[in-house]
Amino acid sequence: MSAPALRWYFDFVSPFSYLQWRKLRELSHERPVALVPIVFGAVLSAHAHKGPAEIPGKREFTYRHVLWQARREGARLRFPPAHPFNPLAALRLCVAAGSTPAAVDAIFDWIWSQGQAGDSVEALSPVAAALDVPADAVASEAVKNALRANTEAALLAGVFGVPTLCIGPHMFWGNDAHDFALDALQHPELLEDPEMQRLKQLPIGVQRRG
Repeated sequence: MSAPALRWYFDFVSPFSYLQWRKLRELSHERPVALVPIVFGAVLSAHAHKGPAEIPGKREFTYRHVLWQARREGARLRFPPAHPFNPLAALRLCVAAGSTPAAVDAIFDWIWSQGQAGDSVEALSPVAAALDVPADAVASEAVKNALRANTEAALLAGVFGVPTLCIGPHMFWGNDAHDFALDALQHPELLEDPEMQRLKQLPIGVQRRG
């Protein structure tokens, strides 16, 4: 049996994506991982969700939680000047650079390790120069269409948040699910456990009204 394909959906606006990338970067040395930048805001809109940074109280908790996770993992994390920010320029730069590990690494490092702005082509110009990507490439219709296609494909796959690591048809959402994903990758039978299977058909006991 061939190994399942790995796909990772992410957005540079997400600090949790940054933390998981640091782990996936090591995994990608052992087996290929398709890196798929998507527009998190479009995913939220498709599911009629609010992002954690859009909910008072939850915003501050989320920021403290991710900083705590980073320190616990030994990762340098410094928030950019403002958050949430518009990540389209960063996402398009990534696509224009081929969504390579080097491009993903450079953009995440600029925004979440160095704490620099990533909300415009101008702010990201040092990263674009290092990646040898001209500004007009970032703004091209081909790049915009490719990012839109990535996001639509993510929605078709059932993605509801970032980061999401897909192992074949199975989705693992969030940096804190990374160990779960690795366990399932090493032990595929884990997801065939009877109780895991029963959860697919678990009845809904009550539904909240609009």
